[in-house]
Amino acid sequence: MRGVTAVLVFLLLASTLRAEPLRIATFNTELSRKGPGLLLRDLRRDNAQVAAVVDTIRRAEADILAVQSLDWDHDQETLRAFQALLSEAGMTYPHAFALKPNAGIASGLDLDGDQRLGEPEDAWGWGRFTGQSGVALLSRYPILADRARSFTGLLWQDLPDHRMPRTQDGGPFPDADVAALLRLSSTNHWIVPVRLPDGTLLQVMSFHAAPPVFDGPEDRNGRRNADEILLWLHLLDGSLGPAPAPPFVLLGDANNDPHRGEGHKDAITRLLRDPRLQDPLPNDANAASHTVTWKSTGPMRVDYVLPSAGLQVTASGILRSDGSRHGLVWVDIRR
Repeated sequence: MRGVTAVLVFLLLASTLRAEPLRIATFNTELSRKGPGLLLRDLRRDNAQVAAVVDTIRRAEADILAVQSLDWDHDQETLRAFQALLSEAGMTYPHAFALKPNAGIASGLDLDGDQRLGEPEDAWGWGRFTGQSGVALLSRYPILADRARSFTGLLWQDLPDHRMPRTQDGGPFPDADVAALLRLSSTNHWIVPVRLPDGTLLQVMSFHAAPPVFDGPEDRNGRRNADEILLWLHLLDGSLGPAPAPPFVLLGDANNDPHRGEGHKDAITRLLRDPRLQDPLPNDANAASHTVTWKSTGPMRVDYVLPSAGLQVTASGILRSDGSRHGLVWVDIRR
């Protein structure tokens, strides 16, 4: 009987451990600065915005967190300084992942066709300097960086059914030579495996899409935003290599509200309605579902955490922050 009892206790304990929810979150911190090294400087001194962002993350207590608008540098000093601040606040993330984004990388070309070179619009992704407004992934659990897949270098023309802009006479925008070199991702698109305590690999798919505004009649940014969103559906279809195996979660800033503002609404609607994903529709403490408030547009929903269909969602929410116009969006899941 002792043996049977021990087995039952073990099975009960294992079941309890499996039932422990995992909190996944995304947060556009808006910490990006206007020059290289400025964010690192502010992380190392008393800064009200930094303190407010750190406090928001501390309150969220996420197990896996995607962070947008965190400037990237080659030696990852900014990321390590950010991790250290979080640890001092009681929110330790021993594992981190960040790759060089397209943001701010000079192309040497006139990408927007305005006859001027070297502008932020002429970088592969908008930016005043290399790595401005980058993306990072923080995790309590091991990140398998050597098995990560990045689509940051994907040429726009290689996306199936792409919506690349055209000139008024119907040719490639701004011309055929430049269009053939354009990258789709404005910052990063990743699939990063995270090993959970039970040994399961959770595929974390993360991005930060371009805003669908600040362009001309060619709708360059609107079309780019749509294709950055639709890239995920092509990945799930297996048309850009092996489809990610569930369980997975897609999270980040899509810069597109399904009902309000600029942008191709069919793109974000298709993503939210795809049967391979589920949309928990998180709300804040006041039952509001918007994730950002801009003075020019008002409240909009642009930040998302979308677990794969086979995962069980146990709770979700939005934490407002004094450090960012964006709220931190979180979802609790379990298998």
